[in-house]
Order: sequence, then C-alpha cells, then structure tokens
Amino acid sequence: MILSTVGRFAPSPTGPLHLGSLVAAVGSWLFARSQGGRWLMRMDDLDRPRMVAGMADDILRTLELLGLEWDGPVVWQSQRTEAYEAAFRKLRSQGVIYPCGCSRAELARSSSAPHPGEDGPAYPGSCRDGVAEGRGERSFRVRVGAEEVVFRDGVMGEYR
Repeated sequence: MILSTVGRFAPSPTGPLHLGSLVAAVGSWLFARSQGGRWLMRMDDLDRPRMVAGMADDILRTLELLGLEWDGPVVWQSQRTEAYEAAFRKLRSQGVIYPCGCSRAELARSSSAPHPGEDGPAYPGSCRDGVAEGRGERSFRVRVGAEEVVFRDGVMGEYR
C-alpha cells in the first residue's frame, strides 16, 4: 500500500509563535513538500485558560509571512467536539480503551520504580481490569495486547 505524506502543525494560541514551534513547523512543512505531500494546519485551541486573544491569527499570519502555506482550511479543535466524542464512543464500545483511576503522582512513582528488563513498562496496568473500588475515572487508556507493537518511522526507522 502506498501512502501519501501528510504533515501537520498544531500550535496552541497561548502566545506568539516561538522559535521551537517555528522549527517544528518548518521541518514538517519541508518534509511534506519534499515528498509531494500535503501540509495541514490544526489550531490546538482547547486550553481556554491559557489562550491569548488574537494569538491564533498572529501565528497564522507569521507562518504566511514566512511562506509556509498549508493545504485546505485551518481545523480548529474546539469546533470538532462532536467528532472527538463519536470516536471516543466507538473506541469504548469496541473495548479498545478502558478507564483509569491513577493519579499523575501514582503514575510518576510507578514509572520510576525498578522494572523487569531494560525498559520496564511506564504504566503497570493497575486499572486494566477495572478501576479500584472507591476511585473515580481520571482518564482512559488504550488497551494493548501482549503482541509486539511495531511501526516504521520515516526518519528513525523501525520501532518496537
């Protein structure tokens, strides 16, 4: 199967475009264009308390001034809630995700504990079979089977 290259940039409008984000945008744009692919723009406008008025337009204008043109309309994450909720419901109905009641502090402690093997799991699977009695759902995790997950990164090669 031949896949066409699609790059994307998803800035958060929490301030002016900074150098690190610009480097990421240029790299993504150059790679997509060098492969004859498309470059998409997705505005990550979900963190309302941190957003700064006018910064989304400022970021887009800056990219345009630098000659970085995207293909198609800008996708605003805040306008796609229904699509995200539908995808979430589908994943949940398929049993591909499960609720987790672990706090960030608990996860940090578990990832620093000694684990068997070189790279022990960052998440020990505490909630894989259900959230403990008296705990609430904090997040959802992807259910990964015992089989090895393999993918090929276009730059770094094969990962397992």
